Amino acid sequence: MKHLSLIYIIFILASGLSGFAQHIHQLPYKQIDSVSLSMKVFFPEKYDTSNTYPAIVFFFGGGWTTGNVSQFKPHAEYFSERGLVCFLADYRVEQRQQTSPFESLKDAKSAIRFIREHAGEYHIDTAGIIAAGGSAGGHLAAAAAIIKGFNEESDDLSTSSVPDALILFNPVIDNGPGGYGYERIGNKYKDFSPLHNITEGAPPTIFFLGTKDKWIPVETAQYYKIIMEKVGSRCDLILFEGEGHGFFNYRNTDLYYQTIIEADSFLVSLGYLKGAPL
Repeated sequence: MKHLSLIYIIFILASGLSGFAQHIHQLPYKQIDSVSLSMKVFFPEKYDTSNTYPAIVFFFGGGWTTGNVSQFKPHAEYFSERGLVCFLADYRVEQRQQTSPFESLKDAKSAIRFIREHAGEYHIDTAGIIAAGGSAGGHLAAAAAIIKGFNEESDDLSTSSVPDALILFNPVIDNGPGGYGYERIGNKYKDFSPLHNITEGAPPTIFFLGTKDKWIPVETAQYYKIIMEKVGSRCDLILFEGEGHGFFNYRNTDLYYQTIIEADSFLVSLGYLKGAPL
């Protein structure tokens, strides 16, 4: 990983901290066979290397089949202005790499481990790493926190892939019979589905869902909240009446701002942000 440190140093020298560029394109975090995976990173405007910052990593949606990191670019721009170091993580999907959802989860865990392993370089608080995602990306964020297996063999498993908090946008949290993706997951759902693996210590979570979502029933989300609270974990479920899947995306400006302000307030309540939303 020494070449990653060199990339970072070169960027610092080229940019200068006084006018810190908002993001680095194609920061590599994982090489698996012939596939190179990267993240974009957004730094706070007044980034100061004498401080440490919470971080948030976003996983795009697309049914583990398609999608790209641009989905959460507006979210990363917002939260970097609020003082978080933000990452947009690419991961393997069926259309591009002919992979299964299991490889997607391995990559999500690798991305979180990479951030923890390089926290010193990016001045990140290792106890303040938040995972976020929408739809299948929401599954990856939740599963990285809850699922024990599906780790890349090349990862250093002594580094935790468990985020400290979760922001989930209409996440796929049930992969069992009748849930999303069961035809691809099969009986492995017992070890892959977040809903079926919640245990004590699950990170505090905010969960956004439209009541007309055709993939994630409201009842499933409500049950998830019940199980989370039963094991002593916080789960704020916020329902948007009449909204369907993907309602939170930036193209739906009003709903985007409503969800981002709620997410901001959630992070303030946990101590990761201070002050009022922008």
